Amino acid sequence: MEALIETAGRLDWSPLWISLKTGVVATIISFFLGLWAARRVIRKDYRTKSLLDGLLTLPLVLPPTVAGFFLLLIFSRRRPFGMFLDESLGIQVVHTWIGCIIAATVIAFPLMYRNARAAFEQIDVNLIYAGRTLGMSDFAIFWRIVVPTAGPGIAGGTILTFARAMGEYGATSMLAGNIPGKTGTVSQRIAMVIQDGDYVTAGVWVIIVMVIAFAAVFLINVITGRRMKNIRKW
Repeated sequence: MEALIETAGRLDWSPLWISLKTGVVATIISFFLGLWAARRVIRKDYRTKSLLDGLLTLPLVLPPTVAGFFLLLIFSRRRPFGMFLDESLGIQVVHTWIGCIIAATVIAFPLMYRNARAAFEQIDVNLIYAGRTLGMSDFAIFWRIVVPTAGPGIAGGTILTFARAMGEYGATSMLAGNIPGKTGTVSQRIAMVIQDGDYVTAGVWVIIVMVIAFAAVFLINVITGRRMKNIRKW
């Protein structure tokens, strides 16, 4: 225990800061994209819905290294799109923090999408009809009726998305690399110190990650627990 405390005092906290920043930004992007995608998909016919759902959920079931490979094919400066971003817009993705955000967003997005879609599908359609009867626009109905009603599911998906984005390793390593103070996340730091045989430092980082993960699960349980309590009362 003393060794862990002493090691924690000597830690470079930049990996945690990079992971938290990446998780927050990736979660914000995934939140709005996930709500938009879920809203669009549930309106499609069965075949189109199945196809779109498979494509949007694919990063969740693919190995992260496979997703990272495809991201490299897209954003590498040797490829047309990556070259366009670099030469025309001055945007570099590979080996930059932007790469961390993109990789984390791609991997974590399906969690937001799936939870949002499941929450939307449980909404009583009569609430939407009532909003239309009152003359509300589709935009107002979505943000003032649909989203609040689906709040617990959306909140749970948001927390899971953040936890997944913050802990992403495979795709991030391939696209953004592991540059200390720039793209080096907690997950990458753990892998590095284990390779060096420094299990004490790895243990400190593992404890930190476990505390954050437990906090995320606890928040989900609190949110869903309140909803289940209301159901039991009913």
